[in-house]
Amino acid sequence: MPPIETIFTILLIVFLLFLVIGGVSIYFMVKLGKKAAKSAKKATTRLTAHVNAMGSGEAAEVERLRLDLRREVSLTRQALDQAAASGWGLGDLPHLTAELAQQAEVQDQQLGLYAQQRRISSVVDHVTADRLREHQAKLTAMCARIRADVMRAQVQHASGGIDDLSSRTDLEIEARRPAPFADPLDEIDELYRKTMQNRQDPA
Repeated sequence: MPPIETIFTILLIVFLLFLVIGGVSIYFMVKLGKKAAKSAKKATTRLTAHVNAMGSGEAAEVERLRLDLRREVSLTRQALDQAAASGWGLGDLPHLTAELAQQAEVQDQQLGLYAQQRRISSVVDHVTADRLREHQAKLTAMCARIRADVMRAQVQHASGGIDDLSSRTDLEIEARRPAPFADPLDEIDELYRKTMQNRQDPA
């Protein structure tokens, strides 16, 4: 029989392994739980914004501004992602878009706070409302300009490729055309014309 110390050592090692595995499992479960809670919170916030935007009044209008801004930022990110996946040169546009997304997040929070205040208070802050609409217009305009620039570059590149393809197609079609057959009557007329010319000009 093995010594009692060896048995205890083996049991201790197995126990420590279970502790390590349990600790790692708990860590990942907590991490996944936090991520799931964050995702659920975002989904709840978006759902609440959609529901509030269906109403009437200034608060509902502000909620619609939030939805419009989120859609503009999402479309801009998608346009840049597609362009980057296709290997387009984007310059500093990704960095600018990231800053724009951060500003849009701040704008979204401010719009949400203003809409909440308008739902529970009858006091209208026209100055703040005008500033928020001004910021909204600038942010959405920047999104539109970025997408327009990316689309312009893509269309311009595609135009060059189409022109080149059209030229090569014309050349190939022209090369495939058979050579015209000579008409025997035309050859006889040409020989007769040369003979008559030689008779008139013996030199």
